[in-house]
Amino acid sequence: MEKLVKEAMSDTDMDLQVKEKFEELIKEYKGSNHRQKFEVITKAFQFAYQAHKGTNRRSGEPYIMHPLEVALIACREIGLGSTSIAAALLHDVVEDTDYTVEDISNLFGEKVAEIVQGLTKMSGGIFAEAASAQAENMRKLLLTMSSDIRVILIKIADRLHNMRTLGSLLPAKQYKIAGETMYLYAPLAHRLGLFAIKTELEDLSFKYEHPEEYAHIEQALQSSAINRNSIYEHFAFPLVEKLDAADIKYEMKARIKSVYSIWSKMRAKNVSFSEIYDLFAVRIVFDSQPELEEKKQCWDIYSMVTDLYELRPDRIRDWVSRPKANGYQALHLTVMGPDGQWIEVQIRSRKMDDIAEKGFSAHWKYKEHNVEEETELDKWLETIQEILEDPNPNALDFMDTIKLNLYADEIFVFTPKGDIKTMPQNSTALDFAYELHSKIGNHSIGAKVNHKLVPLSHKLLSGDQVEILTSRSQKPKEEWLDFVTTAISRTKIETALKKIRRDQIKKGEIIFNEFVAQVEGILDPNLLLNKMICYFGFLKKDDLYYALSQNQIAFPANPKKFLKEKSNNMFARFVKQAFGATSKSKDSNSADAKYVAGEKIDKKKTYILREEAFNQNYTVADCCSPISGDEVLGFLTDENSLIVHKRACVIALKLKSSFGERIISCQWAGHKSASFQSSIELHGIDSFGILNQVTKVVTADLVVNITKINIETKDGFFEGLIDILVHDVDDINVLCGNILKIKGVKRASRVQ
Repeated sequence: MEKLVKEAMSDTDMDLQVKEKFEELIKEYKGSNHRQKFEVITKAFQFAYQAHKGTNRRSGEPYIMHPLEVALIACREIGLGSTSIAAALLHDVVEDTDYTVEDISNLFGEKVAEIVQGLTKMSGGIFAEAASAQAENMRKLLLTMSSDIRVILIKIADRLHNMRTLGSLLPAKQYKIAGETMYLYAPLAHRLGLFAIKTELEDLSFKYEHPEEYAHIEQALQSSAINRNSIYEHFAFPLVEKLDAADIKYEMKARIKSVYSIWSKMRAKNVSFSEIYDLFAVRIVFDSQPELEEKKQCWDIYSMVTDLYELRPDRIRDWVSRPKANGYQALHLTVMGPDGQWIEVQIRSRKMDDIAEKGFSAHWKYKEHNVEEETELDKWLETIQEILEDPNPNALDFMDTIKLNLYADEIFVFTPKGDIKTMPQNSTALDFAYELHSKIGNHSIGAKVNHKLVPLSHKLLSGDQVEILTSRSQKPKEEWLDFVTTAISRTKIETALKKIRRDQIKKGEIIFNEFVAQVEGILDPNLLLNKMICYFGFLKKDDLYYALSQNQIAFPANPKKFLKEKSNNMFARFVKQAFGATSKSKDSNSADAKYVAGEKIDKKKTYILREEAFNQNYTVADCCSPISGDEVLGFLTDENSLIVHKRACVIALKLKSSFGERIISCQWAGHKSASFQSSIELHGIDSFGILNQVTKVVTADLVVNITKINIETKDGFFEGLIDILVHDVDDINVLCGNILKIKGVKRASRVQ
């Protein structure tokens, strides 16, 4: 092995950094439990090194460092073997050099070549030219993934290293990549059980999109570390004695919540950092005893914890008996610690811990002994395959459909015969019908949940027993799309609706042809068809045929006169709809500089949001209503108008992921005249005159204008909402600070 490594690094010009990184990779692989196939890894490194020789990354380091880092992540953090490591080393060769997939196949075999081909970046595809290339890339990636999961695992490793080195890119590019990561790659890592990687991807995305808030939470975590450690030690000391006395081999540690999860909880509950109490969880990882069942050992440790501390019954999560869809197994409970704080305890074996950290690859390793077992992960891959067989042609809708099942928690539902089905949380009766079979879903008219009649939109709960009622005359309806929650349901409904529409179009075509046959003197049926398309404002003949079948339009009473009439403005609208948007969209990404209201915007630079240009050169998005001082970005529309979104906006997340090239880095210049709409939420202890005091404080601030105020009291407490017009974030912060000085007010914060 050492001889092979030395030969691989025999190039005298090779950077010392590269040599050390390759040695680190070999050392890591040597310590794994995979068959030691050093030859293919060494050969792949030498080939990739020569192919990328002379090329540097934006950061200035040799390009080969990127494939090496990706291979190291695949080996160390995901636990993949020699085939995957070789593919990771070669993953950019086909895209960035003159070598082809055939070359890779000839040198490294068909399997490595297939993985490399799946990893090679792609462009173009089934979507319209204006749609997202990223969506098509993701579709092709998932297609390959369904046959070989290693493709997506290496792609996630590739994305993780790109996120770790994102600092060398321009801000607009950072927002694009971070948004794409948060929208798809972190959920994919979650679904594949890569918990540690999912957490790091979320934290890195958050760090680049919200650097100030990231630094604030990180600092707060450091400041509270001493107090947190004290709470953990008080909790752990008596438990350690009990576990040691039982002769259990284990490791116990406090796991701190990630920065992103803390921020998400702060936003969801609209609270400050100091109000987040569950900053850490205690994790107990034990070594399995061969003679005992792992499940029993988990419950034995559970008993030891609850002998010492009071249990919170509503917070027990048994993922040992029924693992999560991503393979995760553990027993979670929450108990009252000795310092008067609720503490979550996670109990799992070494095997469970390995699967939790390394996900699918570890799952495969342990599955080797039971090849026939089909897990929830296998079922999920089958679901993905079904969705991909009939993808939605709309880019954003397609990615939403794929994403639907990535982050969802699971519930367990029973069939009338007692078979158990795993469903995403918030699934409806109709989702369950499609889970059973597409024919059952398509003909569903209602359901019985626990023997009670419910509509198809009824949301299911864990433990429900569900019977689906069907009728042969029933057909899928458009409104079903409003309440299904699973990707497979949505895909099957859309497929059925398309078939129904195709049938109606054929019916409409027959109606049109029969009408033409009955009218004498019309020599050119195509002329009538085109004239009617323009007249009614349709884009194509299928739309016209469908409208005829549904009796939405009628034929002209006098076809001859109708044909002689001059084309009206409907034709102009038709031309604009058919051709205008496409031509604009083609141009929208073609240059680095654009003109908005006569002002040049350079996409490579940060655009300054000046007050005098507000509502002229740019507008703020209604979905998130950003105000001066918020962390924002800009989105360039087809019409070259600039819309400003908060970086944390859900709609902006989709735009970053799907139309990343249109994202503009923006920064406020400060607003002192223009006003923005915002709201403040109040909570506190009710007392006589509290409303009057709050109103006085708000009206005393000459910078702020109240547009609406509503305060309600109940059982000695009050809560309220004040709608105001402000110039910037500082106005809100000052106002909240002044309101908090009022006796009885416990919280005053901006509604995000």
